Amino acid sequence: MAIKDIPEYAHLTDSDVAAIAVELEQIRTDIEADRGERDARYIRNTIAFQRGLELSGRALIFGSRKRSLWWAGAGALGVAKIIENMELGHNVMHGQWDWMNDPEIHSTSWEWDNAGPSAHWKHQHNFVHHKYTNVLGMDDDVGYGLLRVTRDQRWRPFYLGNILWNTVLCVAFEYGVAAQHLELGKKRKTDEERAQFRQDLRDAGRKIGKQAAKDYVVYPALVGGATRSRRGWRKALTANVMANVIRNVWTNAVIFCGHFPDGAEKFTRRDMAVENKGQWYLRQMLGSANFRSGPVLGFMSGNLSYQIEHHIFPDLPSNRLPEISVRVQAICAEYDLPYTTGSFPLQYAKSWRTIAKLSLPNKYLKATSDDAPETASELRFKESPEQRLTASVDPRTGRRRGLKSALVRRRDRRRGVAQLPVRSDDRPAA
Repeated sequence: MAIKDIPEYAHLTDSDVAAIAVELEQIRTDIEADRGERDARYIRNTIAFQRGLELSGRALIFGSRKRSLWWAGAGALGVAKIIENMELGHNVMHGQWDWMNDPEIHSTSWEWDNAGPSAHWKHQHNFVHHKYTNVLGMDDDVGYGLLRVTRDQRWRPFYLGNILWNTVLCVAFEYGVAAQHLELGKKRKTDEERAQFRQDLRDAGRKIGKQAAKDYVVYPALVGGATRSRRGWRKALTANVMANVIRNVWTNAVIFCGHFPDGAEKFTRRDMAVENKGQWYLRQMLGSANFRSGPVLGFMSGNLSYQIEHHIFPDLPSNRLPEISVRVQAICAEYDLPYTTGSFPLQYAKSWRTIAKLSLPNKYLKATSDDAPETASELRFKESPEQRLTASVDPRTGRRRGLKSALVRRRDRRRGVAQLPVRSDDRPAA
């Protein structure tokens, strides 16, 4: 099963977890004290760039008599939608810029360019997902109610279509986001629940209708009317469809890279009611994954290439996550915790590999639900159920040997590598 005792799995004591919380809170304090004009200038420049890019894309589509201009317009509009959703909408609605007290850039007023209403998304994402990250039965982002992404999910014949379902989800991701809050398969037992569902359904329908009218009716009609041709209307319509597909596929890829590669752990509901701040921090660190990025890839991902840091500090400005990551990595090294990252193609490929293999029943899979790349528990390290997992100290170096070292030793055992003393590149920093 998924991880039941998170500090034990991490080879940490209660005092270790409390110390990690103190160090992370210090990072928050430092960043909050340092927020200022350069951060405000960053977000305002991002808004201006995004709007200029959207205007350029629509202008190119308007005058696209050549296929190359059509592709340029659709591509520019798709990138503009990515930036609006990822670096603006997602981060603004997390409250990352509320400290500016600017009503235009505030979590309570931003309505994003997406089929899902902002209010629905803020509840489902900010509250449910970030509070209960990767907790089975509580976080709907674990498989989105559609995919099997951990062996803890009971296999059903429906999951044979895992790859197909994810392909459809990729292309139409904004509609998956809109449907997630509605919980269409949930049974509503009371009149209040049924009334709330009807209201949510109306809100989602209005937002979907507004988005469809903007992209697929109004703008194509304007282009068709100005050019006085059905061809112009058709080009504008298909370009808007392509722009939305570009945005949907990219958003899906970035989000999946942060939640489904190997090493993004899953958790049970045990102890959720009494989880303290340090344990919550630890769960975010173990349940998220990064991918390596430079300035451009980081910007285009909404800085969710730093998913670990974002899950620790969801309301700190996204442009500060690269510098925060340096300090988080130092904490991981100090306590010998893994810092799960890799290249963007590798992390995305791992998420697809998990989706593909978990389309099959467990009996066709090699590892167990306690010791698989995508599903683990504290039992993966235990010789017996009574054994308590704690960090040890290398007698030669005095360095901590915890979860990261245990994962290295386990990996070497599976590969048949002789058990040598811990190598220098596997040791945590002093």
